[in-house]
Amino acid sequence: MNGIINYEVFLVTGILLNLIPGADTMYIIARSISQGRRAGVLSVFGILTGSLIHTLLAAFGLLVILTKSVVLFNVVKMIGLVYLVYLGIKMISSKTSMGHTTILANELNLKRIYLQGILTSITNPKVALFFISFLPQFVDPIHGGSFAFIILGLTFTFTGGVWCILVALFSSYATNKLRNNSKIATVLNKITGIVFIGMGLNLLRAKATR
Repeated sequence: MNGIINYEVFLVTGILLNLIPGADTMYIIARSISQGRRAGVLSVFGILTGSLIHTLLAAFGLLVILTKSVVLFNVVKMIGLVYLVYLGIKMISSKTSMGHTTILANELNLKRIYLQGILTSITNPKVALFFISFLPQFVDPIHGGSFAFIILGLTFTFTGGVWCILVALFSSYATNKLRNNSKIATVLNKITGIVFIGMGLNLLRAKATR
């Protein structure tokens, strides 16, 4: 099918992989808990956009350059690390409770939250390693091409998106009452900041392939 082999296996495997909590899931949960439903859902769309960018890069072979170049790989890794640590410190040091439900939706910079989701995804070299190692297993080496990569990437992104939206909605709903308490909401912000810093430091474990 369009240069794709074992699509059914890919679909089932992709769904199972999406159900396993990873960095993206933790990021979405943290956003949803500390800042509510809108922030969580927008973070999901940001992550999905980043996933689509990775798909296009994989389709046209650019991810191979990233994963094979140690210097470029480490540059991207450090950008992602610094960015996540910056977000974490910003949330920890914030004197206002961004998660408090009395904050109106238009007071949250929703565009910024969306863009932060994209940056979190595209600066995570582990995502690049995943796409370049997982997708090719289901592409026919003779008849497959860029279109096959795009179909597989879109499938994985769609199934992951459905799951992540459910996670964001559940997380924000379950902690809605906690965010109504300004003191608890402040604590949630600081915990979220710690999670972001931990995610950034975890990128140090990622290594380029050779």
